[in-house]
Parts: sequence; C-alpha cells; structure tokens
Amino acid sequence: GRRAAPRASATAAHRAFNFSAGPATLPLNVLEKAQAELVDWNGSGMSVMEMSHRGPEFISILAKTEADMRELIGIPDNYKVLFVQGGASTQFTAIPMNLCAEKKGADYVTTGAWGKKAVQEAARFVDAQTVASSKDTNFSSIPDVSSWEMRDDAAYVHICANETIGGVEYKSTPDLGDKVLVADMSSNFCSKPIDVEKYGVIYAGAQKNIGPAGVTMVIVREDLVGNAMEGTPAMLDWSTAAENDSCYNTPPCWAIYMCGLVFEDLLAQGGLEAIEKKNIAKAMKLYDAINNSDGFYSCPVDEACRSLMNVPFRVVPNELEKDFLAGAAEAGLTQLKGHRSVGGIRASIYNAMPAEGVDALVAFMEEFKAKHS
Repeated sequence: GRRAAPRASATAAHRAFNFSAGPATLPLNVLEKAQAELVDWNGSGMSVMEMSHRGPEFISILAKTEADMRELIGIPDNYKVLFVQGGASTQFTAIPMNLCAEKKGADYVTTGAWGKKAVQEAARFVDAQTVASSKDTNFSSIPDVSSWEMRDDAAYVHICANETIGGVEYKSTPDLGDKVLVADMSSNFCSKPIDVEKYGVIYAGAQKNIGPAGVTMVIVREDLVGNAMEGTPAMLDWSTAAENDSCYNTPPCWAIYMCGLVFEDLLAQGGLEAIEKKNIAKAMKLYDAINNSDGFYSCPVDEACRSLMNVPFRVVPNELEKDFLAGAAEAGLTQLKGHRSVGGIRASIYNAMPAEGVDALVAFMEEFKAKHS
C-alpha cells in the first residue's frame, strides 16, 4: 500500500503519522532528547525514572518545567501551578470540593461527553446544575453566552474548552464578569495563547497535547486555594500540592520531565502565537478537504466552533469507513478510528502532528474518494 512520506531522520522514516486522541504523538526531537538522556540525565549517572523526587536533580527539573510553563503561557504570579495525578477526571471531583465549601452551587455548560461527565461527578457532592447545553444539536455547537442561565450565587461556572470526542472548541473566552470561570483544557492546552487572568482555574491532562499520560496540570488563582470543604481527601485538596511544591508524595517524575522538554520545544518554536498559526494552517487544510469533497466526507460540527485539535468526520456512505481506516493504516496513518461512543473517523492533530502528517492524510482522503466515487 501507499506509505506516508518519510520524515527527516532515520528514526523518523519508521514512524507512523499517529492521529491518536491521547496518549498522542509527541515531537520527535523531544523523544530523541529523552532517549539520549534516558540512562544518564545530565551527567548524574541516573535516569530521571530512578531519581529521588526530593533530590536536587529532580527538584531542578520540576522548577525548570514550571518556570518554562509560566513563561510559555504567561501565568501571573498570583496563580499556583500544580502537577498532580489522576487525570482531568479526578479534578471533576476536586473542583467542587475545593470551590464549594460554603455549600454554594456550581454551574456547568455542557458541550459534549467530557462536560457531561464533569457535571455528573460534581453533582455527587454539590448542587451542580447544567445551565446551558448543546444537547439539542447533538453536541455539535456551543450555546451563546446570553442563553446561559447562570445563578448569582454559584461558586463557579465550568466549561470544557475543547471536547476531544465531539471536536467542539471555544474560539474565545466567555466573558462572565467577576464569576469564577473553570476550564477543562485537556485537549487544547498550549495550542494557542491563553489569557489566564480570565479564569479562576484551568486544568489539563498532559497526554493529549503536552506529554505522556500520568500528570495533570492545574493552574489556580491563589485566593481559590485553601478553602476546601470539610472532609476533602488530602490528595484532592489543592492546598496539599500548593504547599508542598507538588511533592507531598512522589509526583509522576518522568511525565513531568517529558512535559518540561515539550515546553522547552514550544518556546523554541516561538511560543503559543507561533504554534497557533501552525495549528490553524493544519486544521484548515483538513477541513477544506472535507468541505470540498462534494459530500463524500462530512463533519457534523458547526463551522463556528470546529476544533483545531480534534477533527471528527464521516465517510458517506458510512459502510466505507472500515475500508478507509484499513487503507489509512496501510499508508502509515494510524489511530484514525472515531471514539467508540460516536464512531466515524477522528483525526487528532495536536501541536506535535507535523504539517506533513496532515498533507499525507488529505492526499489519502482524495485518493480514497477517487477510488470510491
């Protein structure tokens, strides 16, 4: 079958273009740096995987990772950066526990599967209500902020900035005045500039856009730390991580180190504005291929909120999708199967997906269409 174009190095020639939604493709130069340092980090005689998390070597890695993350995103000094475990799903529990001590309710805007899971989890502990939802459009759009039925006394308003399964992404930060905005950014974190001051809390699992599975980043305004409801487990109380520099217990050292290499790489590429331009160009190429296919391919998402990171589409007729996925895999284009809950095709084109990968996918799509039209 047709092979995807090889990449620059010898190693690259054997690498597939991996469109997985997470864990996801990582920059080859980052992987090669990690490979070179695997056995002996910086002359220490140890791998990062073997170091004490309280030793000077790992403490320096953690400090640099946070400093680079702060510089890359522009995180103000009055925000804490926490590196925790348990994925974004554990923060679904931690968020109401940390923010609703005064028995206040929590407002949720649901634009897909992850927003739904977040509000369901919060409702186990607090009065969590869905104040806006795009369920009526089968989660293919974002309700206009003017329609959100927010409560004056709610502790916070929660959004999922990018729905990984449905491919729905906020294109701007909702203006909610002085309300505490909480955002799950797991799948578009560091894909574009972030105005941190508009948020009370930003959280993201690393394994989509930043690093391997195992670490979750929480950016939280200082005044929101230290107010957890009574009975909050120590590991869910943000103050535990904040007061112990994310080292209350052993942190996911290797995952943090890998994220640090990715932050370093993103800074070297010119920061988040430069990254956003690359991401827009890649996504537009793919959406154009879908839009210009005379209906052979279709994307269910409203054009106003189509994700730059996760592009779901169908082949019409749907029966051809099995052949499409098999042919794509043969061409070195892997992990394109849509989420099990929705089916179809999904191309996740995170920061680390090179433009050549999208070009190869578009070429395969055109070839497949010509064969089956």
